Amino acid sequence: MAARKAKSVSFDAMVKFFMKQYNIPTRKDLESVITRLDRIETLLRGGTRAPVRRIVSSADSSSRTTSRRQVLTATDMVFEVIQHSPKGVGFKGIQAATGFDDKKIRNIIYRLDKTKKIKRKTRGIYVAK
Repeated sequence: MAARKAKSVSFDAMVKFFMKQYNIPTRKDLESVITRLDRIETLLRGGTRAPVRRIVSSADSSSRTTSRRQVLTATDMVFEVIQHSPKGVGFKGIQAATGFDDKKIRNIIYRLDKTKKIKRKTRGIYVAK
């Protein structure tokens, strides 16, 4: 019987093996890190900061007032952006004002629409009711 010829390994497969074995990052890995860094830099520069409401309540027995801070939720932030634009605001406008990613904004808009807090003026334009 004749000996079988060994299957040759492609160069690409060998490179992929070494990259995986030695944890060498790929271009896709580097691009995702760069986008994350860009997002963090815009947050640090003050591009988006979570607005804070001050709630002041008076004490029952004395005239002292106590105050505590309440951070707005993501839904409240998106709803306020929509409320402050009487002609309506688009998806990109909401994203620029809040800094949230696409999926988060889509889910929030869906919830606000189902609870009848906003209405869709046209496709992609949202107005507060």
